[in-house]
Amino acid sequence: MAKFKRTHHCGMLSLTNIGKQVQLAGWAASIRDQGGVIFLDLRDRSGRIQVVFNKEKNEKLHEKANHVRAEYSVRVEGTVEKRSPDTVNPKIPTGEIEVIATEIEILNTTAMLPFQIECQDELNEEVRLKYRYLDLRRPEMMSNLMFRHKLVQAAREYLDGSGFIEVETPVLTKSTPEGSRDYLVPSRVHEGCFYALPQSPQLFKQILQISGIEKYYQLARCFRDEDLRADRQPEHTQIDMEMSFVDVDDIIEMIEGLIRSIFKKTLNLDIPAPFKRITYEEAMLKYGSDKPDLRFGCEIMDVSPIVSQTDFNVFKETLSNGGVVRMLVGPGCADFSIKDMDELTSFLKNFGAKGLAWIKVLEGEEFKSPIVKFFKPEMLKQLKQSGNAKAGDVLFFVADHVNVACDSLGALRLKIGNVKNLINKETFHFSWVLDFPMFEWNEEEKRYQAVHHPFTSPRLEDLDKIETSPLEVKARAYDLVLNGTEVGGGSIRMHNEDMQSRVFRVLGIDASSAQERFGFLLTALKFGAPPHGGIAIGLDRLAMLLLRLNSIRDVIAFPKTQKATCPMTGSPSTVDEKQLREIHIKLRRE
Repeated sequence: MAKFKRTHHCGMLSLTNIGKQVQLAGWAASIRDQGGVIFLDLRDRSGRIQVVFNKEKNEKLHEKANHVRAEYSVRVEGTVEKRSPDTVNPKIPTGEIEVIATEIEILNTTAMLPFQIECQDELNEEVRLKYRYLDLRRPEMMSNLMFRHKLVQAAREYLDGSGFIEVETPVLTKSTPEGSRDYLVPSRVHEGCFYALPQSPQLFKQILQISGIEKYYQLARCFRDEDLRADRQPEHTQIDMEMSFVDVDDIIEMIEGLIRSIFKKTLNLDIPAPFKRITYEEAMLKYGSDKPDLRFGCEIMDVSPIVSQTDFNVFKETLSNGGVVRMLVGPGCADFSIKDMDELTSFLKNFGAKGLAWIKVLEGEEFKSPIVKFFKPEMLKQLKQSGNAKAGDVLFFVADHVNVACDSLGALRLKIGNVKNLINKETFHFSWVLDFPMFEWNEEEKRYQAVHHPFTSPRLEDLDKIETSPLEVKARAYDLVLNGTEVGGGSIRMHNEDMQSRVFRVLGIDASSAQERFGFLLTALKFGAPPHGGIAIGLDRLAMLLLRLNSIRDVIAFPKTQKATCPMTGSPSTVDEKQLREIHIKLRRE
């Protein structure tokens, strides 16, 4: 057999190659025997091309091709020719040409396939992940990974052009628990001691600013032992950045430039800027979420003052106990049946709501509801006007504590948006959420905890409230939201050791604990630490959203399942006793 040298990739051939001898290599995507003529679709990562074996012209070669089966690895040599007009395949880029084979070599056969690579049906994800090497051959999965690569290159190019330096930070580091659970790695050399896999490079990137780097970034691997869902993984990748001598506006402007550059270079879309900015309080009031989907309206409103004089006991009791009554207008929802309303009520109980009240708006000044008798006509008219409701709409109400009202109506808003097709799924809408609370109260642990993380700077005008009124303190934090999903978050950090220590004390971290857990940072802050801040963009999540997929597992080469397992490798798995003894661990057998 003559030595092959691949001269072209399958999907890169075009009309300009007609008449040329080519040598190709890839996998047999499909084989069709048309009685004397075999058509083999050869596929590599660039695409596919039709290869023709004619028995009349070369019987021996035709016989070789007859032994090829789907997903065999093969090499082909031949001449590129134009297809006749009646055989053109407009569904693929190479559909106007084909390769007339002069040689073929089977490089490797394949076992029985667990699924068809070219199958268009929904495939079992567990099987896909077990045979991930086959799953990645599927054109859509290969396209996803190539898109992710393109996104990464666009980000690197923009950041390099903006004066950033890519610096890697340690993967084996110190456990500094304050957020999700750490993945721990026992030390063989230091008995009883553990490394932690980083939840983020947070402290190292701050120290890089103290080191004088000024503009840092990396594609950082992050590890969090937390419950999973479609857009989470135990290990994920961030486009991580930190800058010195900046304020919130500087970081927002830089990130908007990065996002616009990524969209232009990957999707050839021009994203308008500046992005809309909204405060945390406004987001929670109007949209019931700190990651609002602004592709549609349906704003929530507090109608507590309007219904304060109602005779409806549920509203009266809620307001007297310090709760709120909030309303959402459901456009065109008057066609919902009693069964539909009951199902919505059950749905909202998942978010803590005890019930859902509703009033249908009819023609004129007519209203229909089991509770309409408890409202005076003037009150009903005022509610309708406040929500700009019209005939055919429904006024939905939740009466409860503020957090429950936000969560439940926020979920109802999204459900109605999907059911009534109010959301333009073809658009991308970015926004910034600003002025988050600095602290929140953890009722279970009876202490304050950081809303973002304990290194976020408070607003300077709120410094005098840190010890006296922690819940009134706003953070210099910002989240980037795309179509109702958080894709990035960051903050200005505390660059002063005294301020950082004050925040630790509010969080219940005394001086001794702070020194044990974060002493290296506190020491570094004493050495001329510059004002600095940063942000991390979720690479996996951003790629998922740009491709309009439903799971980040479809943009990660080797993801874990929702149970944090890898069906392909069988991890996590047990290890032998010798390995355990070397790292000074003895398992407790129940």
